[in-house]
Amino acid sequence: MSSADSASPRVWERCGEIARPGADSQSPRYIAAVSDLIYYERNLPHRLPPGEAIFLTFRLAGSLPRTVVEQLQANTELAQQRHAIEPAQRYAEQKKYFGRFDAQLAKGEYGPMYLRQPAIASLVADSLRYFDGTAYDLLCYCLMPNHVHMVVLLLDEAPPLVKTLQRLKSYTATQANKLLSRSGAFWQAESYDHIVRKGELERIVAYILENPAKAGLVEAWEQWPHTYLAASL
Repeated sequence: MSSADSASPRVWERCGEIARPGADSQSPRYIAAVSDLIYYERNLPHRLPPGEAIFLTFRLAGSLPRTVVEQLQANTELAQQRHAIEPAQRYAEQKKYFGRFDAQLAKGEYGPMYLRQPAIASLVADSLRYFDGTAYDLLCYCLMPNHVHMVVLLLDEAPPLVKTLQRLKSYTATQANKLLSRSGAFWQAESYDHIVRKGELERIVAYILENPAKAGLVEAWEQWPHTYLAASL
């Protein structure tokens, strides 16, 4: 794996002003730099601007108890309220939230584990690759038993990522339910997304690929059959 600074130039030429280290995501200058910034919100704020690298996580419906998610969110909000949060602190708290959230998922102690089944995992992996080159450039992914991590580079002329995710999740939910002879929600509606700042790419890709080994599913990440790393990295 190459270092973040030596990653494909296409990645960094698309990661503009908002990807520089220390960028204030709350400042007017930051917002003005992203004219096509897309906002949508359920439980977390989402910023999905075309032309950026995005770290995404989405999970199976019912894969965490609601009380656990609510407690994680409450702890993060409390930490932010205790201090006059600067952008760097806010970012640090968001990272802590995600770390705790993902650790709970990786335990696999609650809810369905449909992505353990090869047919379901293949369905989802094929769907992620289907949009590669049209809606996004797919940099890496890892399918865990109950959730998906991926990093994509948003193409400038592509449809909004929100729409792509809706299509992807709708199709895979329908087909997976058929394979499982079940009905009802397959994916949790909420997704986690994070703009990859310059200097973060190598760390995030390593985090994604090493998820199965850290969870004790394999000894080395290369042994996990449901990972992908683009040749450009």
